[in-house]
Amino acid sequence: MPFERFVQTGRIAKASAGPLKGRLVAIVDVIDQNRVLVDGPLTGVPRQEYRLNNLHLTKYRIKFPYTAPTRIVRKAWTESDLKAQWKVSPWSVKAQNIRKRSSLNDFDRFKLRYAKRQRNKLLTIAFNTLKKRTKADGTPRVLKKDRRERLRAEKAKGGKKAAAKK
Repeated sequence: MPFERFVQTGRIAKASAGPLKGRLVAIVDVIDQNRVLVDGPLTGVPRQEYRLNNLHLTKYRIKFPYTAPTRIVRKAWTESDLKAQWKVSPWSVKAQNIRKRSSLNDFDRFKLRYAKRQRNKLLTIAFNTLKKRTKADGTPRVLKKDRRERLRAEKAKGGKKAAAKK
């Protein structure tokens, strides 16, 4: 089946335009092909008709009877623990990040840019080090400085070369 999200009673949708933009609503009734009756008792949305063009349907659906009153919608909404499910959804996380990013002031944007620059420097250094220490076929490469350090360590221990010089 190509479609998974249908306009149906109990479907949770996100308003995308007007004064309700960004709020979650439950579809209570379908008026016609273009309009639905929505209610958002826990999101501060009074029962009203709303255009389908201004709704984004979510994967969530709560069970309540056709044209149920607000108190029953509220009860079904709280029982389904929809608020917690929505908070962890990728859609909500992305919206929160966008909201956070848009509320940054000039100094916060500067700090963010500076932190990204520092992170990218560290990543570049780590990448170049790995690139230098790896051959094209993926095997580790022994560098001259590694050999020198190993020889110094052996001298310090009194290894073969140190014993040969005595």
